[in-house]
Amino acid sequence: MSSKDSSSWQDTASDWLISIIIAVALAFCIRTFLVEPYMVEGTSMYPTLKNHERLVVDKLNHYISNPARGEIIVFRYPQDESRDFIKRVIAVPGDRVRMESGQVYVNDEALNEQYIYLDDPKGRNMSSYPETVIPEGHVFVLGDNRNNSVDSRFPNVGLVEDRLIKGRAVLAFWPLDEFHVIHADNGLNK
Repeated sequence: MSSKDSSSWQDTASDWLISIIIAVALAFCIRTFLVEPYMVEGTSMYPTLKNHERLVVDKLNHYISNPARGEIIVFRYPQDESRDFIKRVIAVPGDRVRMESGQVYVNDEALNEQYIYLDDPKGRNMSSYPETVIPEGHVFVLGDNRNNSVDSRFPNVGLVEDRLIKGRAVLAFWPLDEFHVIHADNGLNK
């Protein structure tokens, strides 16, 4: 093998190595700061999101602005931050939230929650929650399938701190036949 062939092979290997390093660095940056794939596990967000549905989570927007009422967010479970939960933001800092016999009120206005699951064999969710003012740096979240959701009503989740929020769900891409954009619904649209 001539020195010219050896040099050419080393240049090619070097180019490939640099390309791979750049690709890995870009993928890391994209996943860390821009978007992340997420798979729904469980039925707490049914019928809006289904078990094993795959989503795109926008992480960049969380760095720019706070979550808004009605957005569906992914956050780290407060009791085990290696686990992720997905829920709908119902109330944001400064809001007063309460539940009476399953009806949610934000700032004394009853929400018209057309996204919640009402056909549960267990019947309509009748839970109550005492009026709470949401402090800065927190949000109140609920699952759309209230009978099968561990959310802000329960002490092990409670009010979700901003630092635990990973981003908001923006797109369901799998299965392909159920591809859709995920819109925020704050329940105030009558």
